[in-house]
Formats: sequence, C-alpha cells, structure tokens
Amino acid sequence: MLQLGLGFWGPRAFLSAVELDVFSTLAKGALTESQLSERLGLHPRSARDFLDTLVALGPLQRKAGKYHNAPDADAFLDRAKPGYAGGLLEMAAARLYPFWGSLTEALHTGAPQNEAKHGGDMFATLYADAQRLRVFLAAMTGLSLDSARAMAAKFPWKKYRNFIDVGGAQGCAAVQVALAHKHLKGAIFDLPPVGPIYEDYVRSFGLATRLTFQAGDFFRDPLPQADVLIMGHILHDWNLEQKHLLLQKAYAALPKGGALVIYDAMIDDTRSRNVAGLLMSLNMLIETPGGFGYTAADLRGWIKATGFRRASVVPLTPTDSMLIAR
Repeated sequence: MLQLGLGFWGPRAFLSAVELDVFSTLAKGALTESQLSERLGLHPRSARDFLDTLVALGPLQRKAGKYHNAPDADAFLDRAKPGYAGGLLEMAAARLYPFWGSLTEALHTGAPQNEAKHGGDMFATLYADAQRLRVFLAAMTGLSLDSARAMAAKFPWKKYRNFIDVGGAQGCAAVQVALAHKHLKGAIFDLPPVGPIYEDYVRSFGLATRLTFQAGDFFRDPLPQADVLIMGHILHDWNLEQKHLLLQKAYAALPKGGALVIYDAMIDDTRSRNVAGLLMSLNMLIETPGGFGYTAADLRGWIKATGFRRASVVPLTPTDSMLIAR
C-alpha cells in the first residue's frame, strides 16, 4: 500500500529528467556527475542522488564513473532523433502532474481541474499559442506512436487507396501508415492552426507529396470522404452525445465497403485489468467537461446503433486496442 501511495516519487524524478533534457544531453556522449551537473545546472546537494535514482529506475546507466542513456531512453527521449516520443512526458510534467493533484476535488465535483477550473478552456488555451500547441501535438505523437505503428501493420491496408486521420494532430498515425504502405495517399482533418505543425512533421519524413492537410472542425463540418477514416485517441475526449455524433459523421462520410478505424486505451470489458485505460478515463475527468473512457463492448454497441455492419477488435499494444468497423 505504501508503494502504491508513494509511487509518484519515481515518475516525478523521471519527468524532471525530461524537463531538464538529461537524455538529449547524454545522447551526445557519456558524462561524469560533475560534467552532467554543470550542463544541466544541478545543485551539488542533490545531483548525485538524482542521477543515481535515474540509474536505479532504468533510463540511465553508469559505467566507469560516467552516465549514459539506456537504449530505450536513447532511442525515444533524444529530441534530435525522429523517433522522439517525449512530448507527452513534457506535457505531463508541465500540465498533467499539477492538475492531477486535484483529483479528489474532481471526484467530488465532476468538474475539470485544468485551465477550465479558473475560467479558461483547455483547447482554446492550447490552440491560441503556436509554441504551446506544438508541444501538445508532440505529446499526442508520444501517446500514439506505438499504436500507430501497430495499426499500420495489423490493418489490411492493401485493400484501400486512401485514408483520412480525423483529428490527426501532428500526423503521427498518417506518417506511420504512409511509411509502411507506399501505395496509399492520405491526409489529416484538423483545426487550421494544426496545419503548419503537421506539414513540418510530414516534410521531415519526406512524405509531403503523399500526405496533405484538410482544415476543418469535426463537430461543425462534414468529415472528408475517404476509403478509410481513422480516429485515434479521439472519442475518449467527448461525452456520449458527442461520441455518437462523431460516429454518425464517419458513417455518412464512408463509401460502401469503407472502414472506420478507432484506436484507444479501451478499458477491458471486465473493467478490472487495463489500468492504463481506467486511468486515462480519470484523466478525461481532469481535462474535459464530459469525456470518459469506454470498453470495446461499449464501442461495439455504439457502432451497431450507428449502422455499421461489422466490427472487430484487434489488440495493438499492452494498453491500446483497435476497433475496425465496416
């Protein structure tokens, strides 16, 4: 029980390492405690304990008196590498960590504990500032990268010619699908401020001729038509009425034989095993007015009510699953 209650100690140390850019610094070469402390601006009282904590937790290794990145940290937490997945961790440190401190209040009130608590609006705040939006979209890439790669491998893309990723953010899923399937063309459909950030990301992979941007609001506008529509980590943001509306819009946009792909941290049907899915649902309490997580059984019921004929569920990662509706 004490480990469960004090479990935030280790993750908070890890998030501080992300904020301090420890891993990008060490990607350039191993450093001693004094060298790394000087580069990061660490106070001598705590530097050794902090760095050795990261060794004990696993993201750092120490050999012959020098610290260096463990393989996974080097691959995914170096900002200079195209596979950088630390955007979500940056957002967790800057936004989610303090907001989750008010979870008990949220459980009493049912109200968000983010910017909305003080009269703001999360999405309006994020989209009003280009740099803040860029960090948020990079966070969505960090959240989606593993699932996007698995979706690119497990969905039968050979049967289709094109796709639209609805609310596609920085373009993580679109890029992974396009990299794996050279015959496909695609786009994302998202709010106008996302466009330049998405285009920068797509260009970095050399995919600008195959992946485009379509501006729009998926609540106000019809969804673009394509053989396949993707909704990744989208439905959990919204209340039940809004979930139904998005599914109805997808059904209206798809041609006969078209497919809707939904991937998310779906709660297991027994609601007792997928801790990540349940915690994500609590995160929606913290972050949104009405969003909540759901089980595959819930989603099958909504899909059937919308008019889709068939739906199958495919595991993607230890936390995420994909539902394919035809």
